[in-house]
Amino acid sequence: MGSSTQPEFDFLFKLLLIGDSGVGKSTFLLSFTSNTFEDLSPTIGVDFKIKHVTIGGKKLKLAIWDTAGQERFRTLTSSYYRGAQGIIMVYDVTRRETFTNLSDIWAKEIGLYSTNQDCIKMLVGNKVDKESERVVSRKEGIDFAREYGCFFLECSAKTRVNVEQCFEDLVLKILDTPILLAEGSSGVKNNIFKQKPTQSDVSSRGCCS
Repeated sequence: MGSSTQPEFDFLFKLLLIGDSGVGKSTFLLSFTSNTFEDLSPTIGVDFKIKHVTIGGKKLKLAIWDTAGQERFRTLTSSYYRGAQGIIMVYDVTRRETFTNLSDIWAKEIGLYSTNQDCIKMLVGNKVDKESERVVSRKEGIDFAREYGCFFLECSAKTRVNVEQCFEDLVLKILDTPILLAEGSSGVKNNIFKQKPTQSDVSSRGCCS
């Protein structure tokens, strides 16, 4: 890490991928960051990738966190929400429960853990390459997005349809939100990789239940 005077990027944004296990979050991320498609094994805990992009004339460093969808890892996740400027909620258009769990589980988690009221949310219906197996209609996705104040896209991590579009749209919205922009240029640079559970995470479990 040389200490060059010219910063390598204008803003650093933290983005989060959430949703049930198996909806294709990791594959979606890999498709964006490395232009390849792979069927991956379930993520354990959390994984993140860095992608440098230029969007809207700005040089950006995106730290994209890919969270495990499985229940047993869910206790790890509260600290990952902290400071995220963008959250991508992913479901599989061929599996109804991955869509219903967005409102039953994931939207609630955002409400509980997100530290940013202004963070931009993007709803993504993945696996549209399996059109014949589709059970969640596009209209249902649009209705959900409207209700929860998200942007909405359907995509395919496999064919890469709308994958880049998703991240680009999300980032442009963040760039349009002054409070998020300020965060992306300030102290976030230093602490984004040093996140540890804070005292409040620990103490909130409390002793007097």
